[in-house]
Amino acid sequence: MGNHPVGGRSLGLSHASVSFTDPWAVFNNQAGMVGLPGFSAGFFYESRFGIDLLSLTAGTIILPHREGAFGISFSQFGSGTFKENKYGFAYARRFSEKWSAGIQLDYFSQTFPENSRAKGFATFEGGLLFHPSEKLSLGAHIFNPVSGGIETPEGKQKMLVTFRAGGHYWFDQSVMVAFEAQKEEQYPALYKSGIEFYPVEKLALRFGVSGKPFKYTAGVGYQTGNISADLGFSYHGNLGVTPSVSVQILLP
Repeated sequence: MGNHPVGGRSLGLSHASVSFTDPWAVFNNQAGMVGLPGFSAGFFYESRFGIDLLSLTAGTIILPHREGAFGISFSQFGSGTFKENKYGFAYARRFSEKWSAGIQLDYFSQTFPENSRAKGFATFEGGLLFHPSEKLSLGAHIFNPVSGGIETPEGKQKMLVTFRAGGHYWFDQSVMVAFEAQKEEQYPALYKSGIEFYPVEKLALRFGVSGKPFKYTAGVGYQTGNISADLGFSYHGNLGVTPSVSVQILLP
């Protein structure tokens, strides 16, 4: 059982997304919900290694409110008789032109073929976002600091505490680089990086790498009016390709 990163743009950049302000901030760093100009919603689907039983589906809605924003989210990993569900309710607030913070209450449930009733537990996550300049943004996020987990007949199935920190930098209006380090308890640090550039207006191309083990990613995004769509792909040398798609609506 795990906390899965979400968003086609995020996947295309090897999930180096802890400092982004977009509709998927409700999953990746709640502080990034602040800064969206209006109502936003998104839908995401990922087929991990092309296996339906490892699919990930997610949705989000964000509502700005004065100096802050409220967000709700849902995700489901797996299909058929095995499912992991996550429900989230988030709030973020801007404290100055450079600083914002967010927190989210989570509820996880899990079902197996041998269990007729889902088992679940509650936890929380939160993050900070700092904009030292117009070109540079830095973010930090922690998930499950209380080290919660699901009680099973065999004992507690613990969910790992996860800390992420990173940022992104715009060299100009058409080229951006993103970087992030992720540390889960009991595991070595994972380093992620990505580059996004716009060959023409509203069309984005993305490439990323993370490791070890090394994983390579790529993606494309396009925006028309209030709607944007992103395709993302990751490649694992032993397990194959993971495709994903997300669609976002942003109303001013």
